[in-house]
Amino acid sequence: MLEVQKTLIKFRDYVIQQSRSNLTKGGKNSSKELYNSIKGEIVSDNGFNIVGFSMVDYGIYQDKGVSGKIKKYNTPYSYKNKMPPAKAFDKWIVRKGIAPRNEKGEFQSRKGLQYAIARSIFLNGIKPSLFFTKPFEAGYKKYIDVDLLKAFGQDVETMVDYNLKDIK
Repeated sequence: MLEVQKTLIKFRDYVIQQSRSNLTKGGKNSSKELYNSIKGEIVSDNGFNIVGFSMVDYGIYQDKGVSGKIKKYNTPYSYKNKMPPAKAFDKWIVRKGIAPRNEKGEFQSRKGLQYAIARSIFLNGIKPSLFFTKPFEAGYKKYIDVDLLKAFGQDVETMVDYNLKDIK
């Protein structure tokens, strides 16, 4: 099943590369944690090959989005009555170079800004980026729907040729 394996590797690599590219283009790559966490693995079990993908937990929310209390998106995820933790935005604020200042231009604590961001996300949600879904669907059409059937046929042909040589 060499050709099938090659096709699955192409599919896996395409999805990972395009997903990472979408994160960068979409400005959702400030810490590189999600970018670096996208992985794909081809697992063989009883003669079947399966491609599995993984990423950090919050990746699914960036991809599918989260409905807020006010703004709704077509997603299975939503904020009900609990805001995201404000302290989760501290490092993001620093990476983005956002520094709150008072009227005199003096630096202020980031706690108020963290709370404001958490409240905004709670109310407005997270817009779906589909950074992973779109490459997965495009890769599926490109490699699985078309190329995998051809690859399977080539592998079967190779196995038949090999077995016929053994018979002679």
